Amino acid sequence: MSRAAFLILSLAPGLLLLEAASLSPRGAPQEDPFADLRQWMVRADIEGQGVRDSLTLHAMRAVPRHEFVRPQDRGRAYGDHALPLTHGQTISQPYIVGYMTEQLEPRPGMRVLEIGTGSGYQAAVLAETGAEVFTVEIIGALADAAAERLRRLGYESVRTRHADGFFGWEEAAPFDAIIVTAAPGFIPPPLLEQLSPGGQMVIPVGSLYGTQNLVMVQKTEEGDMRTRTLIPVRFVPFLRGIR
Repeated sequence: MSRAAFLILSLAPGLLLLEAASLSPRGAPQEDPFADLRQWMVRADIEGQGVRDSLTLHAMRAVPRHEFVRPQDRGRAYGDHALPLTHGQTISQPYIVGYMTEQLEPRPGMRVLEIGTGSGYQAAVLAETGAEVFTVEIIGALADAAAERLRRLGYESVRTRHADGFFGWEEAAPFDAIIVTAAPGFIPPPLLEQLSPGGQMVIPVGSLYGTQNLVMVQKTEEGDMRTRTLIPVRFVPFLRGIR
């Protein structure tokens, strides 16, 4: 069956049933009309584009992305594209979420800092890999909504904070990995300081109207930094000043 056929079946005519589906802990729906679409998304748009890490693929299959988008966008939740949130922010396209997660080489017990909680989707994906997740959001309304959503879906272990992500989360440092989901013009020095020796960070760097590249930063055991460019990307700008 084609992907389009899945979409037609999922959207007709019982959208009210989609709203009423009950959820069990850890984001696993008891009755999930989107389950087939999510499996298709992972096969076609994530694994199909080269993501191979088993923990990442498991996480992408497990997290109900439709719970992290606006109600009017639920029918588009499993397409491979970004979707708008409130306050001018977005939820990244599934492939980019999978790609960035894989680059961190996630494993159970890894301490991961996320800068830019947004809807909480990336944090949930990281939590499903077994990582210990700390996530910072600069916009208060988004931070509060994401914290509530993560609790409701069973991700109580994810620690959330409303703060300026430029400064990271100093009290919880160091981190084995850091992931940034908004593009600054340069890599914030506090994030480099909070990265563990042997750790790595993925961060989009560039301007809103110019070129942005996803950059991998690796910190050697001696504390030296090594960077390399991964792929071109397009992210919302890195905001400063708590809102």
